[in-house]
Amino acid sequence: MVRPSGLLTRQEEPVPLKSICVTLSIREFVAGVAATLNYENEEKFPLETFFVFPMDEDSAVYSFEAMVDGKTIKAELKDKKKAHIIYESAISHRHQAFLLEEDKCSRDVFCCNVGNLQPGSKVALTLKYVQELPLEADGALRYVLPAVLNPRYRCSGSPEDSCLDLKTPIVPLDDLPYSFSMTATVSSQHGIETIQSNCPLSPIEYLGDKKTSAQISLADGHKFDRDVELLIYYREVHTPSVAVELGNPKNNPDGLMKDPSAMVCFYPNIPEVEPSAICGEFVFLMDCSGSMQCPISKQDKSQLRIEAAKETLILLLKSLPVNCYFNIYAFGSSFEAFFPNSVKYTQDTMEEALRRVKLMRADLGGTEILTPLQVIYREPSIPGHPLQLFVFTDGEVTDTFSIIKEVRNHRLRHRCFSFGIGEGASTSLIKGIARVGGGTSEFITGKDRMQAKALRALKHALQPAVEDVSVNWDLPRGLSAKTLSPEQTVLYKGQRLIVYAQLTGTMPPEEETGEVCLNYTLQGKSCENKVTFSLQPKLDDNFTIHRLAAKAFLQSMDIGFGETPAKTKKDVLKVSIDCGVISSHTAFIAINKDVNKPVQGPLVCRDIPRPVLLGAAAQMPQCKRVGSARIFGCRYGSQPPPNIFQARELPVQDIMPEDLKDLESGSWGFDLPTRAPPVFGETYLVQLISLQNADGSWDLDEDLARILGISLKDLWSALPVKDADSSSWATVLAVVWLHAKAKHQKCEWELLEKKARTWINSNAGSIKKKLVKAAIAFTKSSVDPAVFGI
Repeated sequence: MVRPSGLLTRQEEPVPLKSICVTLSIREFVAGVAATLNYENEEKFPLETFFVFPMDEDSAVYSFEAMVDGKTIKAELKDKKKAHIIYESAISHRHQAFLLEEDKCSRDVFCCNVGNLQPGSKVALTLKYVQELPLEADGALRYVLPAVLNPRYRCSGSPEDSCLDLKTPIVPLDDLPYSFSMTATVSSQHGIETIQSNCPLSPIEYLGDKKTSAQISLADGHKFDRDVELLIYYREVHTPSVAVELGNPKNNPDGLMKDPSAMVCFYPNIPEVEPSAICGEFVFLMDCSGSMQCPISKQDKSQLRIEAAKETLILLLKSLPVNCYFNIYAFGSSFEAFFPNSVKYTQDTMEEALRRVKLMRADLGGTEILTPLQVIYREPSIPGHPLQLFVFTDGEVTDTFSIIKEVRNHRLRHRCFSFGIGEGASTSLIKGIARVGGGTSEFITGKDRMQAKALRALKHALQPAVEDVSVNWDLPRGLSAKTLSPEQTVLYKGQRLIVYAQLTGTMPPEEETGEVCLNYTLQGKSCENKVTFSLQPKLDDNFTIHRLAAKAFLQSMDIGFGETPAKTKKDVLKVSIDCGVISSHTAFIAINKDVNKPVQGPLVCRDIPRPVLLGAAAQMPQCKRVGSARIFGCRYGSQPPPNIFQARELPVQDIMPEDLKDLESGSWGFDLPTRAPPVFGETYLVQLISLQNADGSWDLDEDLARILGISLKDLWSALPVKDADSSSWATVLAVVWLHAKAKHQKCEWELLEKKARTWINSNAGSIKKKLVKAAIAFTKSSVDPAVFGI
């Protein structure tokens, strides 16, 4: 990183960056983006400016150019060290120079340097990138334009010359001195169902009889208080496809760009199977740093990150399979393990973990993930119980590559599922550890519920392993395919799989077709998915498929600046430069060679201000309070055991979130109690789940009666079979309650509900049918008895 010679950040200084304009084109599930930074030097002396900004980790940046007073200067991609030498030489000789590079600490942070911007001069810098769009569980394609870059916690051993070290001015969102705009075009041959955004949009204009395209623009006045997110729903998204793109042999006689490239999109039809008898070891690594005390987003009534994390842990604990092993680690500047080693999942260990979860606070300082990770990996494996690691963090660290490398080194003994919490979470960290760890990654922003996304990941973790994954090509004689994507070892039901390949040899006549087949084994059964496609390649001036293929290769081989082995670095440099896709070892450099004479006058540094939602732990802003209630941290009433539970204050909206008010009363025919406030911001749903036993059952007691809003005496009186096991009656009532009162949150409780039904089938025996019918009639609900298998 080129260090500025001085930091002049007084508030009265003019800022040379005037506006950021983004043009977005989304075709099917690929986004092409052009972002232009408009600079103007209104001062009387030449400037050198530094602008640090976030990018999504999956972005394949392939172009950088400068428009200087009407003249275009195209940057070259070079070895990063050489690019720095060229830039510094140009600056010292008073020539205009422009540099764009990834940060040394993380792939999702970039720095743009403008050197020797002359007085009165205007410069427009445009960078272009392409990106695959991830597929959400509900079928939406998710595009995120990062606008928030939070300070990252510096750990010992992090690079000293990271662009994150630049002391860029931080200003209130309303005082940001540059504007932001975005226009987008979305197109799909299958038609567009709808488009949603977390930011205000101008009216969406749909084109075509089948709404095959749409024009979108961001409403004026975006405040950089959130990332810009689009959720795009097509009428059909699960159609397998293959696209073949022409190469560029004229300009690339021996590289990846020479030959045609293919992009294969599979939606594996993995059949439903019963979970394996092997349960697993489940380890939850939860961020308890100071920044977790703030809301997930700035939207009204957004849940505090730490409170959402605690609810999520409760749901996960209750959803774990019987006879598995588990442990929980809370980390910040230090870390705490709930148990010395992973313990067997029993009623006692579950209750102890639940007690400690309710005591968790966002009070452990900074964010140091590496040390607890190393401790977890040093623990011996438990025979017959493969390790499943769940990492929850707001992702504000500078040792990203070290963490990814640690997970990668242990990829053969575990799967890693990661969750980025809140605006500005590092996509490089969250996606990186999931990718090398064979798991999935999720981001929780806006109105997203962490609970639903965590339970979806747990379902993936409980799936039997898909083995012997391979991709095979059936092509005409004289044509072969070389796979460029990393070897795929893990497949999950409902997920998309993208494979890139280089086609070498003689392309056949136009009417010829090829076939590609995805093969895998599931519980000893062989499965396959085939796609037939045309071998006639299409021309794309941006070489989108080639760039994405190069990015896939770089993500698998480029471990990070300072981490990539020398032998691998050589291959990384070649692919990066040949394909024009930036890596941690390359940078874009442009020199204005047409300036007739050197820039005159002393060079002054200017750092572009950036908005920040959350400070580092030491700079944490006070979270806004909207009324408060003083409650005890336990569910045992108002007299907790001494020295165990603490009284604390919580925002009122966290006690009963607006979107869950329907849990207060409804189809039961009576009102739920209002005298006992929910505990720790818990809804009645979370309280009910907290009462479930490790084996899936509920006890018939006062706690359950209070949640159901019925006296314990009346519950006993309604027991349809005298001398029947009261737990069977209680468990049936609890399951009926879930279906009647929390159906819209089924994705959060379906695993624990399945465990409850399994317990009922094993313990209720011949009276199950009577219990179910009596419970539905007693509660005056409309639950279908079929949910119990009746």
